[in-house]
Formats: sequence, structure tokens, C-alpha cells
Amino acid sequence: MELKYTPHGHIFITPFDDCRKTVDAILETDYSEEFCLASVFEPDFVAKLMEAGFLVMSANVSEDDDPFYILLPKLHYVRSALFYENLRIKKSIKKILNRYELRADAYFDRIVDLCVEKHGPDWLTPPLVDCIKKIRRNAAANHPIPQTLSPLPYAYPASFALYRNEQLAAGEFGVVCGKIYTSYSGFYNESDAGTVQMVKTAKYLQENGFSFLDFGMPLKYKTDLGAVDISQKEFVSLFRGQ
Repeated sequence: MELKYTPHGHIFITPFDDCRKTVDAILETDYSEEFCLASVFEPDFVAKLMEAGFLVMSANVSEDDDPFYILLPKLHYVRSALFYENLRIKKSIKKILNRYELRADAYFDRIVDLCVEKHGPDWLTPPLVDCIKKIRRNAAANHPIPQTLSPLPYAYPASFALYRNEQLAAGEFGVVCGKIYTSYSGFYNESDAGTVQMVKTAKYLQENGFSFLDFGMPLKYKTDLGAVDISQKEFVSLFRGQ
């Protein structure tokens, strides 16, 4: 396919493009950026980006008081992937796992809003957050959603909430595509709860048929849990071969 580029050299994706073929072209042309650009916050389009393997971010590019938001579909040069056999749990965390209860796919809107409250709207911009919530509502309206969160053949934003004594201790949200769950953002309200939540989420995904936990950008705390770095091409191969 013929790629469209901005004056600064970024690939520009529209709702009329085949997102999967765009990924093929990125891999074939050795595209020198991790981000592409798009301007349409339309749920079906953003869902197709997710289903192609992009982690969809956003930004306000206006320099004045009138915001102008763009989409930033990201295909990481290096992706952090947690394969369950590599999961490492510190002794200090093992001792407290049973104090907490993980609730899968619960309180989605609240979890997303708390992530924005914790980290700010720099990339979780208002139109992207609204779009992600619409993708979830549309998926629930158009497809049978299992009572237990499991692999799904389309993009489905989902959440994980960690509770202790009926108090929300940590949470995160991400996107299910096939047998891959991609983590987008998370938060914690007490020490070690974030680690407990990630451990329990990984165990939940393993028990419910997911291939691995896609952490997105590599960071030390992910590596400490046992995540490994995989290349762009390896990620796309695993993502499609699920």
C-alpha cells in the first residue's frame, strides 16, 4: 500500500486505510519512528488500530488555550512482554497476595478516570478517553461478552481492580485483542498494591487463556516482574499468530 507522510516524516493513517497493511509497510520500510499520526477519534477506526497491534495514544498539539488533539498510534521498537513462565514474585509480595481480591473487568469507567487523575491527561486526552469508553460500549452492544473476561476476536477495553477489605487498592485498564491483553495505564493507592495487582492480573490472564501480557514500553518494574524485551517484528508475529 502507499503510505501517506506528514511534512515531518510521520506516517498519517486515515479511517480509509487498512491498518494491518500499514503495519506491514512499517516493517518493510524500516520506518524510523515509533509513532504514526491520525486525526479521527472515531471508535471503529481506533479499534482497528488496536486490532492491528498499535498501542493508541494521543496528545494536545496546540500551543494556546484552544486544544487541538491528535491520535498517536504507537508501534514500539521494543515491546515489553510478560510470558507467564517468566513471572517473578518477590517473597515479600507472595506473603501478602492473599490479602487482596482481583476483580476482572469491573468498574471500567472508574478505573480509567482514576488513571487519568493519577497520571494526568498528557496522552490519555479527553477525546481518547471518550473514544476508548465508546469502543467498550460498542463491543458490549454488538457482541456477546462472556461473564469471565477471556480472549475475544476484536478490540475490547477491559479493566482490573484490586481490593483489600472492600477498599480499592490498585487498578489498571488495557485492551484485549484476541489472546493478547495490552496494558495501557494503572495506579495504586497503597504500598506494594500495584505489584500485587500486576501479579494477580498475570495469573488471571494465564488461567483464562491469554498468550501473554503486553506491557508496551519497557520499564524496570516490568523487567523486575520477569517481562522480556521483544522486537517490533517479533511482537507483530506473536500478535498475529495467537
